[in-house]
Amino acid sequence: MSELTINPLDDPLAIAEAWRKAGRDVALATVVETWGSAPRPAGSHLVIDADGNFEGSVSGGCVEGAVIAEAVDVIGGGEPRILEFGVADETAWRVGLSCGGRIKVFVEKVD
Repeated sequence: MSELTINPLDDPLAIAEAWRKAGRDVALATVVETWGSAPRPAGSHLVIDADGNFEGSVSGGCVEGAVIAEAVDVIGGGEPRILEFGVADETAWRVGLSCGGRIKVFVEKVD
């Protein structure tokens, strides 16, 4: 049986660390709670820089755009925040969370 090789730069937390060491301003978004049919489990991460570049996923792509926009605001001096998306939320439908579940995402600046 062959051993699985994992590239540390496939890990959003390692990417956040590398980006910070390179002098980039960075935010980290983490799924902190899910309910129902959620696209990604609690503990999933998305790392975002001030230019909107990102790695990882908090929703399989369906709300990443909204999370990235909030993260850029947090990087620019905003307070950390919890974002909520769900099928009953008009925003969720607009950004594509139609999977039937809800997610809470915590967004914070990485210092």
